[in-house]
Amino acid sequence: MTCATTIERSTDIPKGAPGHLSFVHLHAHTEYSMLDGASRVDEMFRVAADAGMPACAITDHGVMYGVLDFYLSAQGTGVKPIMGMEGYLFLGDRRERPGQRDNSERTCHLTLLAADNTGYGNLVKLSSKAWLEGHHYHPRSDHELLAEHSEGLICLSGCLSAEIPKLIVAGDRAGARRKVAQYREVFGDRFYLELQDHGIDVQAPLNDELVAIGKEMGVSWVGTNDSHYTHKADSGAHDVLLCINTATELADPQRFKFDSDEFYLKSPEEMAETFKRWPGACETTLEIADRCNVTMSMGEPVLPRYEVPDGKSLGAYLHQLVFEGVDRRYDDVTPAIKERTNYELDVISKMGFEGYFLIVQDFVNWAKGQGIRVGPGRGSAAGSIVSYALGITELDPVGYDLMFERFLNPERIAMPDIDIDFDERRRGDVIRYVSDKYGSDHVAQIITYGTIKGKQAIRDAARVLGFSYGEGDRLTKIYPPLIQGIDAGLACALESAPELRGAYEGGGSPKEIMDTALKIENLKRSAGIHAAGVVIGRNPLIEHVPLKRGEHGEVVTQFDMNGIEKLGLLKIDFLGLRNLTVIELARDYIAKNQGIEVDVDSLSLDDPLVYEMLRKGNSDGVFQLESGGMRRLLTQLKPDRFEQIMALIALFRPGPMEQIPAYIERKNDPSKVAYLHPSLEKITEETYGILVYQEQIVQMLQILVGYKPGEADLVRKAISKKDRTIMAAEEPRFIEGCAKAGLELAEGRKLWALIQPFAGYSFNRAHSASYAYVAYQTAWLKAHYPVEYMAALLTSVKDRKDDKPKYLHMARKMGIDVTIPDVNSSERDFTPVGDTVRFGLS
Repeated sequence: MTCATTIERSTDIPKGAPGHLSFVHLHAHTEYSMLDGASRVDEMFRVAADAGMPACAITDHGVMYGVLDFYLSAQGTGVKPIMGMEGYLFLGDRRERPGQRDNSERTCHLTLLAADNTGYGNLVKLSSKAWLEGHHYHPRSDHELLAEHSEGLICLSGCLSAEIPKLIVAGDRAGARRKVAQYREVFGDRFYLELQDHGIDVQAPLNDELVAIGKEMGVSWVGTNDSHYTHKADSGAHDVLLCINTATELADPQRFKFDSDEFYLKSPEEMAETFKRWPGACETTLEIADRCNVTMSMGEPVLPRYEVPDGKSLGAYLHQLVFEGVDRRYDDVTPAIKERTNYELDVISKMGFEGYFLIVQDFVNWAKGQGIRVGPGRGSAAGSIVSYALGITELDPVGYDLMFERFLNPERIAMPDIDIDFDERRRGDVIRYVSDKYGSDHVAQIITYGTIKGKQAIRDAARVLGFSYGEGDRLTKIYPPLIQGIDAGLACALESAPELRGAYEGGGSPKEIMDTALKIENLKRSAGIHAAGVVIGRNPLIEHVPLKRGEHGEVVTQFDMNGIEKLGLLKIDFLGLRNLTVIELARDYIAKNQGIEVDVDSLSLDDPLVYEMLRKGNSDGVFQLESGGMRRLLTQLKPDRFEQIMALIALFRPGPMEQIPAYIERKNDPSKVAYLHPSLEKITEETYGILVYQEQIVQMLQILVGYKPGEADLVRKAISKKDRTIMAAEEPRFIEGCAKAGLELAEGRKLWALIQPFAGYSFNRAHSASYAYVAYQTAWLKAHYPVEYMAALLTSVKDRKDDKPKYLHMARKMGIDVTIPDVNSSERDFTPVGDTVRFGLS
């Protein structure tokens, strides 16, 4: 088991050579202050490093969204990351819910920085409780929370919107002094008076008074710049963000805007000039940075505690359940099956993931016990015989020749990734079970960050600049389509789309719009909730990650899925799949309408009626096979085996689609089958000599070069991600292996060139098999019980205005009469009655 990666930071802040100016920005907003901060994290560190600044802080508005990104981005820059937040402090009880104006007047800003790991933990708790207990327009803490979680935190008195500056500006100097004394009592010598000067009239006299108070009361002062963008030239892009946030135009004289263009990451020289009137303000930034030393551990799995029977270890209990499952799954447990099972268990044990499999099997089998339909598998998990034996997946990995190392690679320790499909009606029940079992404070959903993509940037820029909707819409219509669902970006679009480039080069409004769009493209725009991701903590999650509330009261992490994984927390995707709902509804309808209990989990995969229907292209309403393009391909392919459905699902995507004509031709005319090399015939025989699956690349690397399975999968993954370093190192080894296998040098190079693009878009065989199985189940139900299946399908889309008419038309085309609603006989949903479907009332 590898140890956690603890990233150490130097605690020694260099003061610089004589005459050298240094400074640390302790109040800086990033793009995670959404639609208010325009600084990209990596760029902030480049600027800080180039200016010789030894550290830099992150202090976003009321959130810690960007803290982990900030911490990791600092690696290798020589700039220490300081974790902080500009919190919202409510002057009263955070549980109060006053009116908007009263709330605004009583809510202040406050700058908080983590001095050590205890302080970081308290910052997480403050941010979380502000959301979970105090959210009202903003996530608000109060003085009670500050006192409770002050240890290890450095507090700066804040900007013009903070409590002490507000009192001074209002003329209440005595009140300001009382508050300084209160903060000092809570934070001790970790409390500093914050000075800022952006050329705003009130700031200089405010700073004079703060310094006077500091001298009088023995409190140090420090200069900050409340940075919201990285360069002075970025103030225009920041202005655009503010307009997007407030739905205004730049030309609107009443819109919200900053009072100057000085809110950027200034150089030490600029800050020295700004604060020369208040000696010590810049030097104190170095003192504070020297005090801030947080380390974060990553890489060590932090799995929830799974309770096993007395006297059993996690490993022993997993071994027991797995071999009980193997005996249940296989009529003949061959030595090969035992060997594979023991091998997988050994890999799982060495990686320390016994608890992971016990946790997943527990909620999956609970769901099945409650009559909740669970998908047969998703992703690479179906390649594990342990998963199959435990009931996590339903496809025999031995029978379908599925690869374990594609799921759990012994060459690279990483948390398994098992995503589970559930009947979408009951997904919430499974999450509630997990929440009840491990504790509601141990379970949360996972945040997602929406970014301003190319088309959206164009629309936003056009509106903010005051152009008509049509002007922005015209440009988005000539924006190139997504490539495999990915937006390559506006710069690439200008290169690849001649019409768009022509509009830009023509100048005028298109150029102004796109120049503005380029400045805001890919900045964070909004926070949402991952459609399926759930995190389960060993301890209450507030001890692991900052939390927030979703729009409907959900508890959500402030770190996204990637951050959750880096911290070693257990993340599982609980997905609701409508087609599983359709299967269950159809089974219920068949039982009620015909008195037959149908078992769709033990179907023969060579049913002639199913393949006859598919060969005719009558796959409307069949999972994965219902698009117009797929129906046409089915008529050309004329499938007669389950493996052909698997391959079609894998190939029907941008990239591999170009292989479909050759696949169809070879399937229908065996004389056309050709293999890349005789030694590769075995691994591509099923797919007629064509590479279809990722596992085939792994097998090719094993056969030709002699890689171990796990090692081969690492190379496949490196090629798919275009990791040039690994590719350059492996190419000679590959070509040398090909030569030893009897290939000519040119043949070896040709094969290496062939797998470059294929590795990037090839599909996982285990996933193809799992989804092909659901496709077959739905096709079987449609072929054998069309009335009940159509009633189920219509019920599943009853609230979808686009899909319901499509399936009504499909039912009538099949000769199934759909009767009009009848208040006396219709039920809530569509229901089969004999050979007809009765319209539902809901």
